[in-house]
Amino acid sequence: MIRVEDRGGARIITLDRVEKANALTQDMLAALDAAVAQAAAEGVAVLILTGAGKVFSAGADLEGMAQGLGQAPEWEVLSARIAAYPGLTLAALNGTLAGGAFGMVLACDLRVAVPGAEFFYPVMKRGYLPQPSDPRRLAALVGPARARQIILAGRRIGAAEARDWGLLDLVAEEAVEGALLLAADALGADAAHVRRMKAMF
Repeated sequence: MIRVEDRGGARIITLDRVEKANALTQDMLAALDAAVAQAAAEGVAVLILTGAGKVFSAGADLEGMAQGLGQAPEWEVLSARIAAYPGLTLAALNGTLAGGAFGMVLACDLRVAVPGAEFFYPVMKRGYLPQPSDPRRLAALVGPARARQIILAGRRIGAAEARDWGLLDLVAEEAVEGALLLAADALGADAAHVRRMKAMF
């Protein structure tokens, strides 16, 4: 349910559960964590997360949520793994980002999305809690008031607004190509230098 490939020096991890809008299962979270850990162990300087199809991820798999997926430790393990990644991490959002999928995206260094992408976190109306690190990371990007709009008020925003708020760094017609563009300097640098630069943040 994920695919891993190398392109131009970058490691690209793709969510590939198109028939379920890339909704995340516990097995997918574990596979993502393993893929990120392997990339770090191999010294990959640039890591890109993206999705197959027209949606990045609809969030947590609803059947899994009914079985306790929302409390699974894998969510925070994955986001912490991405946040601690020694190289440059980018989320290439090929479409809408919802719910629990925010965690991995917020943990990335940079975020790119296609113009039609939308962003929403419907935990309030569904009776769930966000992952513990998500409100803090979201507030660091967009400010506390806007983070409350997204998480507490369930506000849905589009790509242009997300860029204006600071949630996105770039809106591009093709998300992965936009991410590769942002990563061009890192891809052209020595991997050790990328790690030294990342450690300054």
